[in-house]
Amino acid sequence: MGRHALLCPQYRQEVTVLGTTHVRALGSADLPALRELLDRDPLVNVFVRHRVDVTGLEERVMGGCVWGYFEHDELVSACHAGANVVPVQATRAAIDAFAEQLLRTGVRPTSVVGPRETATALWKRLEGRWGPARSARACQPFLTMDRDPTVPTDPRVRRVTIGEFDVLYPACVDMFTEEVGVHPETSGAAGYRARVAQLITLGWAFAIIEDGEVLFKTEVGAATAHATQLQGVWVRPDLRGQGLAVPALAAVVREVRASIAPVTTLYVNDHNVAARRTYATVGFEEAGTFSSFLL
Repeated sequence: MGRHALLCPQYRQEVTVLGTTHVRALGSADLPALRELLDRDPLVNVFVRHRVDVTGLEERVMGGCVWGYFEHDELVSACHAGANVVPVQATRAAIDAFAEQLLRTGVRPTSVVGPRETATALWKRLEGRWGPARSARACQPFLTMDRDPTVPTDPRVRRVTIGEFDVLYPACVDMFTEEVGVHPETSGAAGYRARVAQLITLGWAFAIIEDGEVLFKTEVGAATAHATQLQGVWVRPDLRGQGLAVPALAAVVREVRASIAPVTTLYVNDHNVAARRTYATVGFEEAGTFSSFLL
């Protein structure tokens, strides 16, 4: 039996090596193997691949790390261990190892999310110690779109400029609170404000803005060469049910496919019938199921 130090700051912990398998934090030397692993399912893994590409696995930038599960020194599974815990191509043995590692750190993330089978299995290993999730979303259809919409698009949709931050920000807060169930500034406003500003600066925030009011908005939350992942699709409450969302979202998909990546993805709560109808009308197709456990 040997031991290796885990390097990521808030997840610093020793990793036990047993036999021919072990878990350790991945570093820059592991990038080729990790990218190969992520590319086995480039649409499902878009969030983690985006984080890896942006940070190069530099812990200071990531605010966490990516653990690798090795068999005979071959990387077979991974787990993004930061504010969001996201298993990647995780085998049953890897899930057990990642769960043990999470429990040993003593640090609780804000969510466990990923493909339903692996995210649920990981959460079941954690729930006994961490207690029930604040919100368990066991069935979230994962949707993809690899072609331009055939429905009409709304010409008012455009990228938000940084000068419009104060216009967009309240809509982002409303959407986050409505979707997640807590105010995004609960643990401090600076981080969330910086994230919204970052998305605007990247050209990833899209909206219809009229007379200083946001009527519709969404953002690209993650992107790779293969795909984007949309987040925060929101229509002002008094305008819902009036047919605004379909042409607005169709305009976003068309622009995002042209300027960022060819496939657009998102996932949605299964009980949100109105949203699922909107996505289907735009042209999204179900390609799997995610689960999210919010803590």
